[in-house]
Amino acid sequence: MPEQIQTIIENLKGFGTKRLTLMGAMAAVIMATIVVGSIYLNRPAYETLYVGLERQDVSQIGMVLGEAGIAFDVGSDGTSVLVASGNTARARMLLAEKGLPNSANAGYELFDNVGSLGLTSFMQQITRVRALEGEIARSIQSLAGIKAARVHIVMSERANFRREEQQPSASVVIRYAGTDGSKTARSIRHLVAAAVPGLGAEKVTVLDSAGNLLAAGDDPSNTSAVRSLGVEQTVEAQIEDNIRRALTPYLGTDNFRASVKANVNTDTRQIEETIFDPASRVERSVQSVRNNEASSQRQTASPTSVEQNLPETQAVSSDGPQSSSQNDRREEITNYEINSRRVATISNGYTVDRMSVAVVVNQHRLLSILGENATPQQFDERVAEIRKVVASATGFDEKRGDVIDVSAVEFIDGLDGEALPQPGVMDAMGKYTGTLINATAFVAVAFLVAFFGLRPMAAALTAKPVTALAAPSFEDVQRSLPTPDMAAGAEEPPALTNMGATSPAPIDDISRRLRPAPQERLARMVDLNEERTAQILRKWAAAEAASTVSEAAA
Repeated sequence: MPEQIQTIIENLKGFGTKRLTLMGAMAAVIMATIVVGSIYLNRPAYETLYVGLERQDVSQIGMVLGEAGIAFDVGSDGTSVLVASGNTARARMLLAEKGLPNSANAGYELFDNVGSLGLTSFMQQITRVRALEGEIARSIQSLAGIKAARVHIVMSERANFRREEQQPSASVVIRYAGTDGSKTARSIRHLVAAAVPGLGAEKVTVLDSAGNLLAAGDDPSNTSAVRSLGVEQTVEAQIEDNIRRALTPYLGTDNFRASVKANVNTDTRQIEETIFDPASRVERSVQSVRNNEASSQRQTASPTSVEQNLPETQAVSSDGPQSSSQNDRREEITNYEINSRRVATISNGYTVDRMSVAVVVNQHRLLSILGENATPQQFDERVAEIRKVVASATGFDEKRGDVIDVSAVEFIDGLDGEALPQPGVMDAMGKYTGTLINATAFVAVAFLVAFFGLRPMAAALTAKPVTALAAPSFEDVQRSLPTPDMAAGAEEPPALTNMGATSPAPIDDISRRLRPAPQERLARMVDLNEERTAQILRKWAAAEAASTVSEAAA
């Protein structure tokens, strides 16, 4: 290890001050590029903290988050604040401690800034209504898809000269996106009605930010038609679910389709009946009358006859007629209480008046179950079995007029049990395009830095030091210069081939690679011997002039 370090130090010394400075500057630029690219490409994602804020709130929230050292960003619309992922809860707690945001939809915190001294009942009532409006608006904004909300409430007032009490009412203006405004409006009406005492849902009006009326007046969801439709849809869905659970183990999920139409009667019925039970009687009273009568009658006077009118005839006294009677009467009267029962039944349920069921079965599935050699009779029998199963699962009643139709047809591709195409690789890559681009850019930067920066630097640091070259002699430099006999387009003479008897072979190779320019070699000759160099130049000039004259004479 010490020898390698010593080698690296010697190689660094051999580069010189300028080269070391350039290498240091290049290393600093490379490291700065890597650091900046890493920070930019791997910066944390931002989460929405608040939306629909006033500009005053945005500035105050920015100041508080900046003082706390929490990184934040403001949306392009200027009404939303975003913080780094993972700091949402901390930022909200910090802002709640500071009472932010506070410019709109202020709730019960209004009472914190209201003094109790000199506050009239009217001001208290107005503050209470404002606080209630703010709290309801906050609750509405917490719903999914609601961006902003504003609530106006008119409370009931009691007057001495008013016969009828004024009922409370409310109006709500919402700004939403990505949700069904009509369904959300019905929910908002019930929310506001439950929060205000004495306020009915029909007294709440809901509008959107474009001025469209979403809900007003009587709630259409409470009408009898809507309730009947809801019960009918529930019954149909339940019957379809029964069919699905009965046929799925046999045919599979995607090998049949069922449709149910049910006529449901949701009328309210009240039945009153009185039932008498003669078999269960109770003696209420018993009256018994018993009468015995006996009478006897006798007459002493004899009856008138002819003998009494004859003279000297002595009448024979005789007793008169006698009669006697005896009556015995007995009467018993028993009063019974008959058991009775009175039943009053009020029904708010429903009855199914008629039901129609249609089931289509995949023909290919039935053929695969029966086999390739199945006859039409076997096919019809299997369809009839499926019809029996459907009839049992749906509660089929022929007397009620129910209809069941089971048909075997050929399904189109994608619905006959085959797997539907799943999202491909391109779809998955489309979802993560931004992440893939960032990762690819970071890998490319790292590769370029390693290939063009670190690799040559490592090769230069680990290279062996080159021994100092011996200075060439004047004769060697002279031989390396071009002569006047060379043509203008001739190749450059070979580089120094012989630097001296003591020069080793590697030095010759290096000198061939260096190939100094003729001007440099001439300057070197001047440095070595100026007089001799001047003589050589004169000879070259004379030779060149002679050649020019000969060419002109020719």
